[in-house]
Amino acid sequence: MEAIKNLYLSVLKGKYAQFNGRASRTEYWTFTLVNAAISIVLILVERAFGGQGSGFLSSIFGLGVLIPGVAVLIRRLHDTDRSGWWALLAVLPLANLVLLAFMFFDGTQGANRFGENPKGNVI
Repeated sequence: MEAIKNLYLSVLKGKYAQFNGRASRTEYWTFTLVNAAISIVLILVERAFGGQGSGFLSSIFGLGVLIPGVAVLIRRLHDTDRSGWWALLAVLPLANLVLLAFMFFDGTQGANRFGENPKGNVI
């Protein structure tokens, strides 16, 4: 649990708007799934107090993690040796499934044009 917290906070604090470099699958999925869990909790709290759907708390949270979310997405694409421009697929129906598939792909071994392997140089 401590490792998840540290990884999540490293994306929020140390790499908040860092769009260069690479992100491992672990870094990407930890950040994404923790954000999803926090969002669900916030929505449930809002509904418990009579809110409808996403309310103020979850909206503020979503805005707060938007920039680091895009940044970690782009760094994850870089890990698979793809340009960050592929992130635009997120706004296209069905094409966003291609982007989702990329998030499961293993990164390129060793260094690529975006930097060193975030998992280390395992060959």
